[in-house]
Amino acid sequence: MTQDPNQEKEDIIALFNYGGGLRGLIPAHIMTRIEKITGHQMSNMVDVFCGPSTGSILNAALTIPHPDHAERAKYYARHLVRFYEREALNIFPPDKLREMRGLIHDFNHRLIKFSHLEKIFKRGHYDPQQLGTALNALFGDYKLSDSRASLIVPVYNIDRRPASVAHNYDPREQYMWGSTPTINEGGHATWFKHMCFNPEDNETYNVTPDATLYDLVMASCSAPTYFPCHSFQAEWPDERGVKNYAGIDGNIFDNPAVSYFGAIKKHLLPNQNVTMIGLGTGYMNTSIPKEVWNRFGSLGVVDPVNDLPLINIFFHASESALLHGFLTETGHNLHLFNKAIDRNSLEDNMPSTEIDDGSPENLKKLRLFAEEIMEENHKQLEHVCHILSKNRDKKMREKKDDENWKKRFFSFMKT
Repeated sequence: MTQDPNQEKEDIIALFNYGGGLRGLIPAHIMTRIEKITGHQMSNMVDVFCGPSTGSILNAALTIPHPDHAERAKYYARHLVRFYEREALNIFPPDKLREMRGLIHDFNHRLIKFSHLEKIFKRGHYDPQQLGTALNALFGDYKLSDSRASLIVPVYNIDRRPASVAHNYDPREQYMWGSTPTINEGGHATWFKHMCFNPEDNETYNVTPDATLYDLVMASCSAPTYFPCHSFQAEWPDERGVKNYAGIDGNIFDNPAVSYFGAIKKHLLPNQNVTMIGLGTGYMNTSIPKEVWNRFGSLGVVDPVNDLPLINIFFHASESALLHGFLTETGHNLHLFNKAIDRNSLEDNMPSTEIDDGSPENLKKLRLFAEEIMEENHKQLEHVCHILSKNRDKKMREKKDDENWKKRFFSFMKT
């Protein structure tokens, strides 16, 4: 398709909510402020919702249609704030094992029972039934195809079996599974997508599987060491049919740059740009002197006592590697709201770095942390609110024009 150089670019607004367990309260508070300023729901202002783990909870909930009012979503962002505050200690109840996580490597200074170690190593850290109950109450029977806006739920499928006949490889698998014909087995990053824009121009890629939001989000939230993997089925409306999945946390591979290059870009027309808004949950990817790194030892690099340095590197490595190309693609259309959680800070209001700290004190600190992010970026927040309101107005005009066209068409047919 040849693009007219004089044609004005159309903006597609993508919202990326980061993963981070109960720290999902941070973007929930920011979106509550955005909805209050603009007077509109996020689903009426955003074209594409994406993001893993706790971000997928926020995204899926904000795109569920209201059962009695089709023109709006069932939930406002403030409802998600209440969800986290209500369910925090149900999903992550305080127990002895939570306190043991930071003790695994430090045998020289502490005593630990091997029976406790066995529980940590062999089973999910928390009972997934509690998370499942909370998500079931939030999503009910809604499916991915029910979402009011485009929705992308990232899941890492750990049990993709090899194809029975390699030469029957479906080229669409490259886009649905993130794989290639030469990588035909093993675990794979998977984006489950319901794309609402440009449907007629993206028939090759625009395939929505029959899967519940509960299953997809449950899998995307199954963070290793916190929950076991979540197994489920999804039925594709083509020759792939029913497929089985064993999903774990999409946070393993997903970030704004990966989502853009891997899941969104292929759906864009030549005259479309993406404006990406990223709402973070705090990060701990700080510099580590070589002497400190070497002193950690083999297990110390994954110890929560040391702020999980290797895990943080894994989560930030691909984002930093793609950042230059991502900035080149998006330019001034990238708006990130995030800041470091400094564990050594002397400030009393600094929240915990742990994703499972549901104490009332920490929930309050998460709210204050979100307010700090908004205060430090207040001009950018005002600009983003303007962009979102403008996009909502555009969508309303397009909807009205479409309704008028349909009225004229049916009136013509009657005559």
